[in-house]
Amino acid sequence: MEAAEDWLVESLHLYQDFHAFDLSGATRVLEWIGDKGVFVAGYERLKKNEILHLILPLRLSVKENQGLFPERDFKVCHGGFSDGPIFDLKHVPNTRLLVTSGLPGCSLQVWQISEDSDVIKAVSTIAAHEKEGSLWPRVAVFSSVAPRVLHGVRLSSLTITDLESQKTMYSSGISDSEELSSLQVLDTDIFAFCCTSGRLGLVDIRQKWAPSENVGPNPGSAGGRWCAEVRGKGQAPGPSIASLGSQGHLRLLDPRDLCHPVRSVQCPVSMPSPDPELLRVTWAPVLDNCLAISGFDGTVQIYDVTSWDVTGSQVEPLFTHKGHIFLDGSGLDTPSPVTTHIWHPCKPRTLLSAASDASLQVWDWVDLRASR
Repeated sequence: MEAAEDWLVESLHLYQDFHAFDLSGATRVLEWIGDKGVFVAGYERLKKNEILHLILPLRLSVKENQGLFPERDFKVCHGGFSDGPIFDLKHVPNTRLLVTSGLPGCSLQVWQISEDSDVIKAVSTIAAHEKEGSLWPRVAVFSSVAPRVLHGVRLSSLTITDLESQKTMYSSGISDSEELSSLQVLDTDIFAFCCTSGRLGLVDIRQKWAPSENVGPNPGSAGGRWCAEVRGKGQAPGPSIASLGSQGHLRLLDPRDLCHPVRSVQCPVSMPSPDPELLRVTWAPVLDNCLAISGFDGTVQIYDVTSWDVTGSQVEPLFTHKGHIFLDGSGLDTPSPVTTHIWHPCKPRTLLSAASDASLQVWDWVDLRASR
């Protein structure tokens, strides 16, 4: 209790803004729609799960602190129910469509956000031919005049499907059974994949399967499962791919040479990830050279990668968000693990994070280096 009280006092100068909310159920997805709305979805098994379109409190939507506002909580704008758990959710840009995946099976569900009511309703299913049991497809979307969805459980099942006609527009056409951990669309013709083994690749869909790729970390150097994210275009120069392992290893790579990491460091995580499916590494969209990681415990760690000058060394986070530890009420011995996090698309130091206790927190952290 004393540690929690100390943190509450300390938080007054650690955060520019801090808001804590309770959802009806825990979520593993946070997906922006614009810069004021976010989607969440439950992932509990054997029950119906809510899909909610939430609007941020007005205080978080203004550019400057303008005092008190009557709306201090999230507002539910649209909602719907899924018969199963949702592990991935993507909004199709410039449309009212969502694509979700989860269990059971490897099919995808397409949803539509109603224009004249507050309902999110299922409108179609994209069937999958493979049967994977406990595995579920990773999803990314291409934004174009004719929206397409990229999906797959393994490299062998990677497919691009037109959302309107449901015709297959591209497939890997290989027998490689490597399991995927993440997919990311980079532009109209190129996407990136990361396998659970740490294998990374960039694929140009204008040609047959011939990815620029590595084969994963060197054997014995860093085991476990991996995820990755590519930094958006137009940001600071330097390595643009971050790859995070379940042991806390973090690699930065240049897409022109995926076989030789530019930097490889060890993050000071409390333990190997207890559930590698929750691993997440994200680049800050507005703040140059900063990234965040979660999935190891009840924290989100933020790093400035420009300070990493020694390969193989242990690095220290620029900031550690501990709000889910001290506000969950379960005691510090068993904090609720963070299930996902996401950066605000416009506010440089604002993030949203969710934990397994159904808490949702929005926080704007202070860079204490600026006051030194």
